[in-house]
Amino acid sequence: MKTGIIIIFHNYEKEININFFISYCKKVRDIEFCLVDNDSKDDTYLLLEEVKEQCENVSIVNIKKFKSDVSAVKSGARYMYNHFKLNHLGYIHANLLNKQYQGFNTIIQTISVHQEAIIKYDKKIIKSHRKRKTLFQKLFSVAEYLTKLELEKQVDNFHYQSKF
Repeated sequence: MKTGIIIIFHNYEKEININFFISYCKKVRDIEFCLVDNDSKDDTYLLLEEVKEQCENVSIVNIKKFKSDVSAVKSGARYMYNHFKLNHLGYIHANLLNKQYQGFNTIIQTISVHQEAIIKYDKKIIKSHRKRKTLFQKLFSVAEYLTKLELEKQVDNFHYQSKF
C-alpha cells in the first residue's frame, strides 16, 4: 500500500541536503514523494530535479507563479492522484520543517520511522467520517499527524510508567 507525501518548497536551496535525500529515497519503498516548487527564485528547483533524476519514487511539480500554500498542495495532490494509485496522501510545508523538525533531514527520517503509524492514524480518521471524502478532503497534514502520534506516545508512556 503506497503512501504519497507532498512537500512544498519555496526558496529552500540551503536547507536541502541532496545526498541525504537521495540515499533515503532509494531505501524507502512504500512512499511516493511529490516535491512542489512554488516559484522559487533560488536554485531550489534545480536541486529537486537532481533528486528526481536519481530517485524513482520522486516527482516534481514546478509552479511558475507563486501560489498560496493551499493552492500549491492542491497542485501536488492533483498530480499525485492523476499519476499514482495511492491510498493515503499527506502534505507538509517546507517552512514547517525548520520550525518543528529542525530541518528537512529530520522530517524525512521521522516520516520513514512512523510510516505505518501515519497510515493507521489516517485510516482511523477516515473511518470516523460518515460521508465519503472528496479528493482534497482526503489530504492530511503529515506534521499534524506526527504531532498527534507523538502526544499519544507520550500519554502511553506516562500510563505505562504510572503503573509501576
